[in-house]
Amino acid sequence: MLKIGHVEIPHYPILLAPMEDVTDPPFRHICKKYGADIMYTEFISSDGLIRDASKSLQKLDFDEFERPIGIQIFGNNIDSMVRAAEYAAKARPDIIDINFGCPVKKVASKGSGSGAMNDIPKMVRMTKAVVGAVELPVTVKTRLGYDDTRLEIVEIAERLQDVGIQAITIHGRARTTKSSVPADWSLIGEVKNNPRMKIPVIGNGDVFSSQKALEFKNRYGVDGLMVARKAMGYPWIFREIRHYFEKGEELPPPSTSERVETCKLHLKRSIEWKGERKAIFEMRRMYSEYFKGYHGIKPFRMKLVSLNSYEEIEEVLDDILRSYNQFPIIE
Repeated sequence: MLKIGHVEIPHYPILLAPMEDVTDPPFRHICKKYGADIMYTEFISSDGLIRDASKSLQKLDFDEFERPIGIQIFGNNIDSMVRAAEYAAKARPDIIDINFGCPVKKVASKGSGSGAMNDIPKMVRMTKAVVGAVELPVTVKTRLGYDDTRLEIVEIAERLQDVGIQAITIHGRARTTKSSVPADWSLIGEVKNNPRMKIPVIGNGDVFSSQKALEFKNRYGVDGLMVARKAMGYPWIFREIRHYFEKGEELPPPSTSERVETCKLHLKRSIEWKGERKAIFEMRRMYSEYFKGYHGIKPFRMKLVSLNSYEEIEEVLDDILRSYNQFPIIE
């Protein structure tokens, strides 16, 4: 069981990572349908939120089906972070999460996201202030350290626990480590096995398969696993990991029919939430993910990214279903 404040997950939890321009309500709905236990919003700028920036406010949207859900905020000013946390709490999420993990240069260079790890005392003060400002449980998502010469996550985790966070998610790379470099879980395990740590420790990084998920769980003893990139266009990863943990066997991959119907549902919900034009444009990057590895899929994909109405896209998706067996050979 995972317990974060009032949030309780009765089985071993698999969480959906917050991803900018990915984990919006339509995408989260799909992931919840296939078994994600806890999800987070896209990260929200504290400055944008307190200025009532429309894009930031829109990110506060969620529905009851998505619970338990956390709203994730980021920023480099303590007062702004406190005010943003108070504002986000009014949306009645289950958790407030602080982003100390984003490595994007325009974020980190300003001392936000993983850039906060360059000033650990300020990072701790900011966390303490946010914890004190809201009644909801506060969690943190962070990395191993500011760079490969300062992998200080063991100390950081202790200090953040001491000021009141109720769970920590650790991504197994430093701020400067490229995503092509395998995640290093050894320090995540060191945090988990530190006798001073009493709060849940969740591991993140390269959870790309059921077998890797079980390896990370058993080898490092973390209290939960967070899935990021693998869930893009493949929300079935949550269902597959859960089944593998419980039954010790791999589920067959989703059929073409299930992929097509899920892709349609994703697009429909996106249109409902953000309007047809924007939804269709933003969905174009997802078709490659939903049908990844399908032999000869390129002509269908090229059609999908050129169309501008749901009806036309639905017709091409139906053509994919008619053209492939239920379980085609994946390259």
